[in-house]
Amino acid sequence: MEISTLEYIERNRNEMFDLLRRLVCIQSGTYNKPGVDHVGDTLLQAIREIPVRIKRIRNEGYGDLLILSSGPVGETGAILLVGHMDTVFPADTHFNWYREDELKAYGPGVIDMKGGLVEAIFTLKALDSFGILSRIPLRVIFNPDEEIGSPVSSGIIADEARKSALALVLEGGGINGDVVTGRKGRLGLEIHVRGKAGHAANPKVEKSSAILALARKIVDIEAMNDVFPGVTVNIGCIKGGTVPNSIPEAAMATIDIRFDSEQAITDVKMKLSEIVNRLDAPGTTSSLIEVSNRPLMAASDRNKKLFRIAREAGERLGIPIQEEFRPGTSDASIIAATGTPVLDGLGPIGENGHSDREYMIKDSLIARTKLLISIIESCGRSLSSGEFIRRPS
Repeated sequence: MEISTLEYIERNRNEMFDLLRRLVCIQSGTYNKPGVDHVGDTLLQAIREIPVRIKRIRNEGYGDLLILSSGPVGETGAILLVGHMDTVFPADTHFNWYREDELKAYGPGVIDMKGGLVEAIFTLKALDSFGILSRIPLRVIFNPDEEIGSPVSSGIIADEARKSALALVLEGGGINGDVVTGRKGRLGLEIHVRGKAGHAANPKVEKSSAILALARKIVDIEAMNDVFPGVTVNIGCIKGGTVPNSIPEAAMATIDIRFDSEQAITDVKMKLSEIVNRLDAPGTTSSLIEVSNRPLMAASDRNKKLFRIAREAGERLGIPIQEEFRPGTSDASIIAATGTPVLDGLGPIGENGHSDREYMIKDSLIARTKLLISIIESCGRSLSSGEFIRRPS
């Protein structure tokens, strides 16, 4: 059956790029609910003739979340596919176009991750065309909020992951054909400093400046990059003060921390606490607030086993892939935290995501869709043996 499904992808190349163009031309920044819902509606329209069960979970502040189900109905043992419909680009972005040349396609979200959405849709269509879809317990989540940490969908993704035998996430693949078996964890923090307002003209040697105290802390926080192996720390945004001739009463900064081990983040938190609690200007106080987190996705033995299945599928198709531990986070981190084996980076290949230089290598959309189909068919044949079903701890 595998050859037939792969031929389906070759025959429908033009239709795949037509859907890609339509999706990319829909502005779907995370906070643009109408745009994200338009993406969801377009996806559902593309599979309107496929016998899948559709569950739409409504959200007020974000786009609706979609869950598609096929194959035997059961509480456990499904293959879970996950892809997000939102992009990082706001509704008023100038990056609102799509174009192609001979080798590449360009546009907002073309690899992050509307190309992955096209993969998912045409995987379903190919499997259905040859009568396979009805035999494989497949669940697909299209979520609206991944780019801001999946605040409304993380619980749903985790619940579905716990019921699944394995999961495949359709973030863009690495430029060298990389597929992701592990990811760093991420911790998002805010540091807030309070001082005492006053006139800037008053001669004070030691003033209670919130900005001064924050600046001294920022220098030492950034210096942590050279201290803890496998850890990156970044101050991404700072705010403070009101006018030039007033001593600033308040200041804040956002902190992004990436880590590759639980011990590393424990050590970083201890050092960060020392810096935050330190008095860096008289009469000031400081506090630290956790605003987001993504767990570490360890490159587990079960993830690596799933990678070997993917590599064998690639070898059959002449599509080379290699294993990657990626510093960025994704919804795969949520899945990994449940203990379900997961493989990420199965989307098409390109570069420059999160910028107006984002592009996809066009042939990779076809190759990666074939690879995804082959992985699903291989895993589908193995499910009856219980090989991937996670046992409760």
